[in-house]
Amino acid sequence: MTAASTTATTLLQASQSEVLQEIQSNFLLNSSLWVNIALAGLAILLFVFMGRDIESSRAKLIWVATLLVPLVSISSYAGLASGLTVGILEMPAGHALAGQEVLSPWGRYLTWTFSTPMILLALGLLADADISSLFTAITMDIGMCVTGLAAALITSSHLLRWVFYGISCAFFLAVLYILLVEWPADAQAAGTGEIFGTLKLLTVVLWLGYPILWALGSEGVALLSVGVTSWGYSGLDILAKYVFAFLLLRWVAANEGTVSQAGASFGSGGAAPADD
Repeated sequence: MTAASTTATTLLQASQSEVLQEIQSNFLLNSSLWVNIALAGLAILLFVFMGRDIESSRAKLIWVATLLVPLVSISSYAGLASGLTVGILEMPAGHALAGQEVLSPWGRYLTWTFSTPMILLALGLLADADISSLFTAITMDIGMCVTGLAAALITSSHLLRWVFYGISCAFFLAVLYILLVEWPADAQAAGTGEIFGTLKLLTVVLWLGYPILWALGSEGVALLSVGVTSWGYSGLDILAKYVFAFLLLRWVAANEGTVSQAGASFGSGGAAPADD
């Protein structure tokens, strides 16, 4: 084993206590994690309260999917704050921080891998999307998150980091196509077009911020510090998850009848076929 590989292995195996000290010594990073933990906890309590009177099975499914978003987030952010899902990586040659030890909060990708499919599930159910379209959106989203994780963790090649970044963006384009092209028509047919349009716009605009932050942060060209990047991600998570979920649940609770009627055609691609 070469000296370089030995050093890289040592960095990857940094103890949790050492990583925790690094996190706690970085005020921006540490505060971005704990603020999100606190807001996720409040969101869980609020969403449980908001869904207390929901009765129809389809509305309940949307509620459970939405509730899982802050539940996943509080678990994942606790892992980040404890140092469990944070590593210290040495950036490869060609990177702006080549040879330097960089704190990598890779646990965020766990958050996104499990929480963003729930957001898409809730949106797809709201739009009364067909099962194949819903499956495609969720699997493309998971692919986006997993390849994004690979891009963040690769230390062997600067080029390969950007290759995986490009693959992740390609998965993202597939998700955007479904959100912007396929599901709006389904939502109009289901009678949920107005609220879907609002949530679609919120989701698309905010989700576009994640690859931009990746490119500008320490994982990309390193124009932003780890702490600033972390606050950027946390801010996007707060809006794209908790604010999104609040708006969705408030509408579902007030329009449960519309949601239930839309569900009658689930799997048929939206509206019922016209008579000959």
